[in-house]
Amino acid sequence: MITCRHLIKIYKTGEADLKVLKDVSFSLGRGEFVAIMGPSGSGKSTLMHILGALDRPTEGQYEFNGQDMFKLSDNQLAEIRSQKIGFVFQSFNLLSRTSVLRNVMLPLIYNPLVPKAERQLKAQAALTAAGLSADRWQHLSNQLSGGQMQRVAIARALVNSPDLILADEPTGNLDSQTGEIVLNTFQRLNRRQGHTIVLITHERYVAEHADRIIKIQDGQIISDEKNFNRRIV
Repeated sequence: MITCRHLIKIYKTGEADLKVLKDVSFSLGRGEFVAIMGPSGSGKSTLMHILGALDRPTEGQYEFNGQDMFKLSDNQLAEIRSQKIGFVFQSFNLLSRTSVLRNVMLPLIYNPLVPKAERQLKAQAALTAAGLSADRWQHLSNQLSGGQMQRVAIARALVNSPDLILADEPTGNLDSQTGEIVLNTFQRLNRRQGHTIVLITHERYVAEHADRIIKIQDGQIISDEKNFNRRIV
């Protein structure tokens, strides 16, 4: 599904160049659950932005489903982001005075392939898959616990049936017990429904819930290994 070849990302900072990614290469198959792990400043978030078509590398190639992503126009990239990639963030990014159901339906408004009559059904299916009980669907998002809000965010990422889910520090704002519930949701979506998931984290404990761990440090991949001791929750 994903092939990255010799990715380099340089940011201009005044008169100096800051090289954030340095010759990063790896591939990712459909149905994998991969954690990209590294400390703050390692380049993992920059890499996630490239994988999510939110940023372009300075050099190198990124292929997604066989397409060279950075030969595409901004409009074509926006279409792929809205229809093929689901994002889950640490801060949830929900509309606080909007119901759970409408929060999840929101991406469908911008997807011309989904008829208006189907939006609610797809949102309900996504919430069920994310493990949020139906008695919470009409609540405002600011009436939910942190774990419930993150499951709404996961449902929103699922609602367009994306090829790839990118989760950036999804347990960072949660206590350990609630974080386990969210990680269990990702494992279930991967194992039972075959979703391809890339999890960005700085915590070894979180990364150990994935099937494969890519470690990044100072903008370079220092290891890429199968996780034979995966934590099951």
